[in-house]
Order: sequence, then C-alpha cells, then structure tokens
Amino acid sequence: MGQQEKVATSLAGAVSEGISASLVSVDEELARRYPGDPGTRQPVHTVYVPGEAFDAGTIRSWGDQALAMLDEHAPDAASLAAALGLPEALADDVHARVRAKLEREPVEDLRVDFEDGYGGKDEDTDAARAARLISEAYANGTAAPCMGIRMKCMEAAVRDRGIRTTDVFLSGLMEHGGLPEGLVLTLPKVTYPEQVGAFVRLLEAFEKAHGLEAGRLGFEIQIETSQAILAADGTATVARMIGAAEGRATGLHYGTFDYSACLGVSAAHQASDHPAADHAKAIMQVAAAGTGVRVSDGSTNVLPVGPTEQVHDAWRLHYGLTRRALARAYYQGWDMHPGHLPTRYAAVFAFYREGFRQAAARLSAYANQAGGDVMDEPATAKALSSYLLRGIDCGALDTDEVARLTGLTRADLDGFAAPRRGDLTATAP
Repeated sequence: MGQQEKVATSLAGAVSEGISASLVSVDEELARRYPGDPGTRQPVHTVYVPGEAFDAGTIRSWGDQALAMLDEHAPDAASLAAALGLPEALADDVHARVRAKLEREPVEDLRVDFEDGYGGKDEDTDAARAARLISEAYANGTAAPCMGIRMKCMEAAVRDRGIRTTDVFLSGLMEHGGLPEGLVLTLPKVTYPEQVGAFVRLLEAFEKAHGLEAGRLGFEIQIETSQAILAADGTATVARMIGAAEGRATGLHYGTFDYSACLGVSAAHQASDHPAADHAKAIMQVAAAGTGVRVSDGSTNVLPVGPTEQVHDAWRLHYGLTRRALARAYYQGWDMHPGHLPTRYAAVFAFYREGFRQAAARLSAYANQAGGDVMDEPATAKALSSYLLRGIDCGALDTDEVARLTGLTRADLDGFAAPRRGDLTATAP
C-alpha cells in the first residue's frame, strides 16, 4: 500500500455547524414540500362512469365489451399489430397480455361521476348507492384497485351540491364498513388555491365527525381552467394549489376539453397533443415534481365505434396519444369508452416490454458496479427501477422475468425507486 495522503483543513468545526444551523428551516421545508413519490401503485388510467349509470356490474361489463371489440376487430396478434403498428416481435406477447388484462382486471381506477357526466335526477340516492356498491365491491373482491367519485366543484352555483354529495358518499362508505384503501376523490374545475383549501376544511370536518385519523382523506385536483395554470399575478397557480392541499393532494388531472375551450381552442382541435395542452401539462409536471403528487393526462373524445376501419382509425389515434403521453412521463390518462381499453393496455404494455431488457441490464450493471456502455447515476437508477416497477404493477412485465434479468428482488427495486433523499448522491451498493 502507498503512503497515506496527509489531509489538511483550514476551517473550524463551528463553521460547518453554523451553516447547518442556518439551514434548519430550509431542510424542514424541503422534507415537507418535496417528500418524493409515495411508492404506491399508480393506475394507468381512470375510467369515468355517470353516477346514475354506475352499478355492480360496471367493471365487468367494460371488460366484456372491450373483449368483444378485440375479438371482432383484432382477433389475433397479427391483426392488432397491423391496426396499431405494433412491432412484430412484440405482437404475440402484447395481444395475449391485453386479453388477460381485460379478463382479470379491465379497470384500474374508476370514478363515479357527479359532475359534467352526471345526468341523474336524484343525486342523493345515486351517491348513496355508489357508496354501497363500492363498499360491496371491495368486500367481495370485484373492485378496481382505485375507486371513488368526482363531485361538483367549489364554485358558488354548485358548491352546496358538491359538498352534500361528498358528505352523502363518504357517510355511506362509513355506514358500509369504512373507507376503503383504494378510495380516490376528484375535485374538478379548480381555479383558486382557496377552493382547494376549502375542500381540505370539508375533509377535516368529516374526519373529526367520524374520529378518523387526520389526513386520512386525500384528493385529486382537476386542472381545467387557464387560471389554474397561470394566476393574475403571473405565478403558477397549480403550485400554490398543491401547497393549499396541505399534504392531501394525490394527483393533478388534466381536463382536455374544458381547458382547451377556456383558451378558445376550436372544438375540432381540442386534443391532448395540442400545444396548449402540452404547455399546461408541462407546468403541472414541474409543479408536482418531488411533491408526491402525480400527473395524469386527459382523454380523447374520438370513440372506437362503427365498422372495423373506423374502429381501427380511433384505436390508432388513442394508441398514439397514449404512447406519446408515456414518453413524456404522464403515466395515467382517462378512458371514456370500453373500446379504449384494448389500446390503452396495448400502448402501455408495448411501452414497457420494448424497453425493459435494456432497463434491466442498465440497472443490474449499476447495482453491481459492473460498468457498461452507459454511465448511470443514482437518479437514473431511480428512474430505471421505477420504470420496471410500473411495468410489473400494470401486468406488462412479470416479476420473475425482471428478477432474472436484474438479479434484484421487488424490495431491491423499491429501494432504488424510492431512496432516502441523501441516498441520491450516494454511490451504488
């Protein structure tokens, strides 16, 4: 061994201590505002069903309708590949996994809608029924992983109705066994942070009334107005909304058509790939980064109905929009029709299957300090493991094949995907 290098310093320990003391409040705020991703499963989509139409068979019905459309318009791997432009090497696997998904878990997240999509005449009854049916679904194992309602917004004209529907629904859940783990609430048409704060006060009151743990109820914020992106004073309103949620915000959902209309985009050009949509979602993404709040893309209103040629046109559009969103790190979107499920899953599965071998090899090399043709950093290892975990959670990848290629367990992947803040600058194990 060579001679040990002499280490010299010039500063007293008090200097470091003083600097640390001066940054205590910053450290605390950093930990509070930017806790990182929660590490829980994020659904690949949200399905919206009108409150008056939702029933105990809705999820299975969507799956059966989607399977019937797949059988009619793309009965085998070759026909699906031809319709969507799937790579031949992926076609068999993707087609088989789409069928299996539609049979096993056709809907990952379902929102019973009491806002724009609601056309019922007795909202109290419909909200109470939704609570009962969702409770029963979780009890008997037929629920989607995530379920809940979208109530009316906090604007004056509908505020009381939205508050009452939220109360009726949540009270119904309590009457039928309590709040399920997969419960999700969506607050639409938010324009001011104060509206978010008002909804927080509503949830606090409900928690106190039922002796629930403070903070038990979280919610998504739907971004559908220009003011939600840019306030009158030029600040990014959506960032202030996350703060106003006091840790309860779980997601930011882009509302394609309301937002486009708010900016004056003509109906023919209202789509999730419009430049106005890209701008809004980019602001949402930056505002949410590191906070644990997830961003969801919106929907397409082009439905896959009619003859096969027309269905394939709609499928190609939806497939392309979904792939585009995934590449931009919008891992969730809305699906408005059972016919969107085959292309949702085809796009998601193709996205993960075409890249997982390279991602697994890079993560394995990083974990084993084996080098390779790409020099990855801890933050990239986090992205690689998150990519693999998302693929496993939705059914695009199998745990065994990922373990075989990476040499890592699920716990190992979780550790890379959600490191402690200080670990991001540490060396690989």
